[in-house]
Amino acid sequence: MVPCLVLDHVSREFGGLKAVDDVNLAIRSGERHAVIGPNGAGKTTLFNLVSGELQATAGRIMLFGSDVARLAPHQRAARGIARTFQITRLFPRLTVLENVLLACQALDPRKFTMFRRLSSQMDLVKKAGDLLGEFGLAPQKQELARNLSYGDQRKLEVALSMAGRPRLLLLDEPMAGLSPGESESMLAILQKLDPAIAVLLIEHDMDVAFAFAERITVLYQGRVLTTGDKADVGANPGVQEIYLGAYAR
Repeated sequence: MVPCLVLDHVSREFGGLKAVDDVNLAIRSGERHAVIGPNGAGKTTLFNLVSGELQATAGRIMLFGSDVARLAPHQRAARGIARTFQITRLFPRLTVLENVLLACQALDPRKFTMFRRLSSQMDLVKKAGDLLGEFGLAPQKQELARNLSYGDQRKLEVALSMAGRPRLLLLDEPMAGLSPGESESMLAILQKLDPAIAVLLIEHDMDVAFAFAERITVLYQGRVLTTGDKADVGANPGVQEIYLGAYAR
């Protein structure tokens, strides 16, 4: 089986700084994989390389067997990548339902149809309603996105990322800033995602990463320290030293 995503000696430099340094990584279809590491390890930069927000300085990024390293973000999205961001990117003055409708339409050919109300496309309205139900947001569908609690805004952003039926979902710290109760609710939602979708999760909190993922990759100063099953990674002395603040390369 061709892996969903392969990073082959991927690097990204900013001047003399290597934010991502010769990273190799393979994700299987349907896999739940977490990337962890301390602040400044290169986690978000790595996501930006995969999604196309940044171009790699070196290496190949293979999506379902095709090199997408030079494709723009919208071209990668059309091939099945979706992502969330550390800071929510919603349309704050639109309703919750309108946000999801726009996301549902984004990869639909009818987005080029002019002078037709989006709400008249009933199949998209049903799809949006189903998504809101899955994420527990149906009661707030007519609420402006800016009026949602922060936890519900994070849920809405994940719902938007699922609207295009991605084959690879990149989640950039979806629990950041959430209360313990909100984090538990978000984790329960993520655990119910379609098992056919590969999910790559960035998470600073080891407990969350280990509760969600089957396999873990640890980044430190832009390089992969270790990758493996969560039991092996959790027992790795170098990983333990990093999270105790005592690891020195």
